[in-house]
Amino acid sequence: MTNDANADALHAAGLSQADVARWQAAAQSTTADYAEDCHRYSAFWARSNDLLERLPAKPKRNAAETAAAHAILTAARDHRERFLAAHVDMVYDRLTNNRTRFLRVEQLVTDAAKLVPGLTPTQSQLAKEGDLRQHDKEGIETDQGIFLSHVLAGEQAGTHLCHAMLLPRPESIGLLAKLATDGSLDLGATSLQRQGKAIVVTAGNPRFLNAEDEQTLDVMEVSVDLATLDSHSDIAVLRGGKLDHPKYRGRHVFGSGINLTHLYRGKISYLWFLRRDLGFVHKMLRGVARPESVPDDTHGHGIEKPWIAAVDGFAIGGHCQTLLTVDYVLAADDAFLTLPARKEGIIPGFSNLRLPRFTGDRLARQLIQYERKLVCDSPEGRLICDEIASASRMDEAITRVVDGLTNAGAVSAVGNRRAFRIAQEPLDLFRRYAAAYARDQAYCVFSPALIANLERNWDAQNRKA
Repeated sequence: MTNDANADALHAAGLSQADVARWQAAAQSTTADYAEDCHRYSAFWARSNDLLERLPAKPKRNAAETAAAHAILTAARDHRERFLAAHVDMVYDRLTNNRTRFLRVEQLVTDAAKLVPGLTPTQSQLAKEGDLRQHDKEGIETDQGIFLSHVLAGEQAGTHLCHAMLLPRPESIGLLAKLATDGSLDLGATSLQRQGKAIVVTAGNPRFLNAEDEQTLDVMEVSVDLATLDSHSDIAVLRGGKLDHPKYRGRHVFGSGINLTHLYRGKISYLWFLRRDLGFVHKMLRGVARPESVPDDTHGHGIEKPWIAAVDGFAIGGHCQTLLTVDYVLAADDAFLTLPARKEGIIPGFSNLRLPRFTGDRLARQLIQYERKLVCDSPEGRLICDEIASASRMDEAITRVVDGLTNAGAVSAVGNRRAFRIAQEPLDLFRRYAAAYARDQAYCVFSPALIANLERNWDAQNRKA
């Protein structure tokens, strides 16, 4: 939209000529010196926020006011893209003291808001939207996605951020001694139990068919840290916990993906997606990093071990995505897999990167774009599942698979999984995919299509949170 068209849209919404003129005067079309640009661009973002606050809250806007808000947000985001294209490396180096400090994505975006006002939303701005339903939110978290996309797109900054997200969480280090002593640990949403040469992670959220949400994410990452760092086991197993749902009571179920009810009600932040895929999911694939060693597989190694996924019942959405990172998938003969991204209106994590190497391009597109269901015990299902076992004998099958995969020693198993990874998904490929994913997922999560999809396909408005 041109500058004049923006002004017309803002005037049509009842914003004053003087306010619109001041906003237009603050607009920037070029970049130059970093310090000067910080001042100039922050001034424009401040003017943009002032205009937005003069409009009614999103649910109460008429068509003209909605168009004006869109024009303001779009112009502000265009400015962020321009500013970051010129200065993202400087911003990242300032935030991380020239890449000598590791900041996770959640801290990075918070600190960026303080360093360059308006670049990302402040904590108070996020808190203001925090209790709103998804369709009532302005979508200011999209600006976090724009920022993280630019960071990840840079080879040095992006690699450093990936490294930061692969480090063990501080609470994981604190719990490691207890796991070493007791051989088990109950963290609520997950539990860890050493069984022979294996450490078994059981993940559950029984009220929501073992779905993933804000309450499960950090606990899951801690569990992956602990399972990986546990020196008394050679292999890790991920299994879903037992449910109390009438249809599945007393049965293990691998999981139903993201908690769509929570997503619809605005209880899952945009950063959840980045924390998940750059956090525990990536750690299952690449291992836990060491601070002194870049985890790029060829020049620096982390700490890792093979993973087995034991799929009972179903692996839907994010739980199906997880299968693409593990070394062996054991599935019950009545289990199935789906990636219902089209019905949700979001990008299914890193599946678009990983799935084609399992299934080929055509089947991958059918799964992601046309919600094709795969029965595990089928020719197509076996492209992802390594072995099928009787649903009633999964415990015995897990023990047998663990024995079979560890009897040749842990060293060669780790070396072989690393060799596959170098060929299939080197860190630089992961980083470049993450850069695109960070921006595109942000726009998807706050798209009106997401709400329409969840209401049409999930009956989200009538489900209890």
